[in-house]
Amino acid sequence: MTKRLEILMPDDWHLHLRDGEMLKVVTPISARYFARAIIMPNLVPPVTTLRDAEAYRQRILAALPAQPDFQPLMTLYLTEDTKAQEVEKAHLSGIVKAVKLYPAGATTNSQSGVRDFDKIIPVLEKMAELEMPLCVHGEVSDHDVDIFDREAVFIEQVLEPLRVQVPMLKVVLEHVTTADGIDYIRRGGDNIAGTITTHHLIINRNHILAGGIRPHYYCLPVAKRERHRLALVQAATSGEKQFFLGTDSAPHIDAAKLSPCGCAGIFTALNTMGCLAHVFEEADALPNLEYFTSRNGPNFYNLPLNSRTIVLEKSENPLALPATIKTPIGQVTVFDPGFNQHWYVA
Repeated sequence: MTKRLEILMPDDWHLHLRDGEMLKVVTPISARYFARAIIMPNLVPPVTTLRDAEAYRQRILAALPAQPDFQPLMTLYLTEDTKAQEVEKAHLSGIVKAVKLYPAGATTNSQSGVRDFDKIIPVLEKMAELEMPLCVHGEVSDHDVDIFDREAVFIEQVLEPLRVQVPMLKVVLEHVTTADGIDYIRRGGDNIAGTITTHHLIINRNHILAGGIRPHYYCLPVAKRERHRLALVQAATSGEKQFFLGTDSAPHIDAAKLSPCGCAGIFTALNTMGCLAHVFEEADALPNLEYFTSRNGPNFYNLPLNSRTIVLEKSENPLALPATIKTPIGQVTVFDPGFNQHWYVA
């Protein structure tokens, strides 16, 4: 049995750090385990300009006095009013690495997102010229579409038509949750990739709903049937270059998660690497963990591989990991994978 695994330092290609007091607590946690992270821009108000991104980046760095090597890779929030010139300026700054597309109303703080996709074509054309990736929350927000079908409908009705109109656009279909999404990425050529979260590799919709509602497993996109989870595991553990880690670690205080209209999001930054080692070991694919966490993402984003490494070790006894973290605004529950955790970052 493998007891020790050394890999290149991982990156997180989809991360929520929030802002204010929450940011100060969760940012050092991600910095402990990841060298870089694509930072989501769905603040209130959203990060829509280079100036916004620069200011947000400074707040992130200010939360990291002991970890100067962590690199926040900033994104702009795409709206129908976003100008191609602003995107080009942000790209040339070197600070902003991608633009994020939220369909309006699809997830947390997405009310400023896009309703009329024709209005963003000039921006997408400029991004294709710049080879700047578009990160996509791949769900329609139409209330007539079943929540478990929204990813497949988005691919068919929105994403594929956009890619036909702008064929050279680089696209990251984020937090893929379905076999449909996996198949689409595999067929899509070199200009499309997909991130897969830690929690979607572990939970299916039964974990949320069977035997009682479990709000701490509620996320968007919502977890799907077991056959979809198995497709995600197969893709993540395959080593295929189109798939890489985006944790979508999204902290909410418990009061917000447990409210009558509970927030979507799962906080996984603290135990992601141990959970992933478990999943890859179960799939007899530990040698491919480095591709998923440390190689495929930088290659797609045209960034150098990390030079540092981390060591994962496996304990014979289950680990006693914290179930919650404390913040000045309230307690945050850490993702519970439902199995004993033995792997940890040494």
